[in-house]
Amino acid sequence: MLEQIEAFLLYLQVERAASPHTLENYAIDLQQFRAFLRAGAFHKSETVVSGSTRLTTGDAERRDALRREIGPVEIDSLAIRGFVADLHRRGIARSSIARKLATLRSFFRYLCREGVVAANPAKLVSTPKQPKRLPAYLTVDEVDRLLASPGEQDPPGARDLAILELFYASGIRLSELTGLDVRDLDIREGLVRVKGKGGKERIVPVGSKATIALRRYLDRRSDLIRGSKRGTTEPVALFLNCRGGRLSQRSVARIVLKYLNQSGVGPKITPHGLRHSYATHLLQAGADLRAIQELLGHSRLSTTQRYTHLNLDHLMEVYDRAHPRA
Repeated sequence: MLEQIEAFLLYLQVERAASPHTLENYAIDLQQFRAFLRAGAFHKSETVVSGSTRLTTGDAERRDALRREIGPVEIDSLAIRGFVADLHRRGIARSSIARKLATLRSFFRYLCREGVVAANPAKLVSTPKQPKRLPAYLTVDEVDRLLASPGEQDPPGARDLAILELFYASGIRLSELTGLDVRDLDIREGLVRVKGKGGKERIVPVGSKATIALRRYLDRRSDLIRGSKRGTTEPVALFLNCRGGRLSQRSVARIVLKYLNQSGVGPKITPHGLRHSYATHLLQAGADLRAIQELLGHSRLSTTQRYTHLNLDHLMEVYDRAHPRA
């Protein structure tokens, strides 16, 4: 199965333009499934069917069969259920199990399309029910405190303010922000071109305060390049580290955490929480859900609709204030 896994990952990278983070997760999930099959990690009370061969725990032939390389045509839904059951026993979170199962569905869907297998065995395995978790977000006052924290006396401070302002003004993802190049900005029109999941591009407007912060950062950006080992070469990345290279996702996460603590808000959100705050505040202000979907780059409206659950208290306030019999 190793050969098919490598071909699938290459397909995701080349044809689906999957991000490095997505590729890494898919590779981990598929290698875990492959290792599970080869190790024969089943409880004694279980029976696993691989293709037309029934294998029972304790049987030496079963162990020998499972330690060899398993081919995709030998895998059926019972083998995948055994994998899911093993993940449950090991205390893996339901969200992680659901992701691994989604990986297997995508993998076998690809193999069906390539003619390697006749059917997708993962389709017959149900996804574990997920607890409903509402996205963490900041109040408007907390956002104001956060954005007032960075100083602009030095280039890193101007950069950090521009990062925070852009996060809240556009609702872009962490990977989208670190992937921005200078050419993706249109300061005059207040627009930014974002490359989202699957290589899909969208144009997102940014407010005047974010535009001002970005312009000030661009004026100081060259100071981050001076003294770096990159010489006179002008880097294309928008947000730079102190060595003149592209700022990493981990570094941006540390910057956000630094100012959350400095502002007194505390580490109640991650950088993705600024995206949640952006969407929540737009919805509270009466923005159309379809418009928010486009701004966030969601492919399905159901993904955006979870923000409606955040605003029950706000909706109750509106109802109490507006309804004549409330």
